Amino acid sequence: MVLLLGLVTFLFAFASGRNAKRYVAKPKVNFLGENNLFITSENVSKLLIQNYAGLENVPKETLDLNVLENTLKSNAMIKNAEVYLSVNGTLNADIVQKTPIARVNTNASYYIDADGQYMPLSSNFSARVPLVTGYVEKNNLKSVHTVAQKVMNDDFLKTHVFEIHRDQNHKLYLKLRQCHFMVKLGDVNFIDKKINNLKAFYKKSSKEKTLNSYSVVNLQFENQVICTKI
Repeated sequence: MVLLLGLVTFLFAFASGRNAKRYVAKPKVNFLGENNLFITSENVSKLLIQNYAGLENVPKETLDLNVLENTLKSNAMIKNAEVYLSVNGTLNADIVQKTPIARVNTNASYYIDADGQYMPLSSNFSARVPLVTGYVEKNNLKSVHTVAQKVMNDDFLKTHVFEIHRDQNHKLYLKLRQCHFMVKLGDVNFIDKKINNLKAFYKKSSKEKTLNSYSVVNLQFENQVICTKI
């Protein structure tokens, strides 16, 4: 019995030693969730390879998986990443991309992601999301992000809103498809109430065929819809 236990221990140690000395195979990149790729498998592989000047022929025991994960997470296209080795030496990277919900189109162009963070444009894929124009700063995206989230999560707004505008006084506006008027939200206080008022106005004016009679639909005052005629 003692002899058998010793033999098992020896074989386990021998196998573990051989496994640790195996070299890393070409990285395998798996994208989780969204099908549209803003960053490619080749881009991810390059990020991994940069840390070791080429991953193939690198012994498994020399890899620091935490360093590789943090390298991927530092990329502005990537929300989360998990890096791990399979038994045969394949380096796997599971990638969750950021989700863009608006595209800033001022003197700089970039996306705002679902968490309200900066996300660069991709040469691989362009997201169809509302444009953001006017006075927008990367370090002050909170109010624009709040409105963009509402647009993304509301069927009416997602169908009709194509632009979010912020003026130099940080007042917020919406532009709707096939409408001449600007929707003035003001700030994001009582945003849900303002959106409900917009829907009620749109439904009523559509029925009366008067949507194109206005230049501004002002929602910034609670429980009021003030329309300026053309």
